[in-house]
Amino acid sequence: MVKWGMPKPHRYKLLLDEGLSPRNRYSILNSRHDVKHLIHDYSVNKIRHESGEVIHDDEVYKFAITKGRLIITFNIKHFRPIAEKSTQTGIIGLSPHLTLDDYIDSRLNALLTRKKPTELFGTYNFLHHQREKVK
Repeated sequence: MVKWGMPKPHRYKLLLDEGLSPRNRYSILNSRHDVKHLIHDYSVNKIRHESGEVIHDDEVYKFAITKGRLIITFNIKHFRPIAEKSTQTGIIGLSPHLTLDDYIDSRLNALLTRKKPTELFGTYNFLHHQREKVK
């Protein structure tokens, strides 16, 4: 039996960079995707972070490659230049104007729903604040 209609959205593996809130703050993303936080979900990084050791961006990028995860980050300055180095990961840069977790949650979900994996892995995507239209 063939089902007609919208295809099922892809379930992405996401890696939240250290500047983002813990993953439990993003209920929509957690219900539709496999979300992990760089610090809160990986004990090695948590220990390094708590000891004051800096986790360099290239290390985060290599870590995401080994896990096959897309990186979600506010650190667009450092991640944008390396985004196309591997098709095993990709970067979604968040505008610093995106400050509310609920808003980030819904905007990220909308982006992930409309993009194909080939449009996200091996690329850089920027998610900015979308202002409401005033009538």
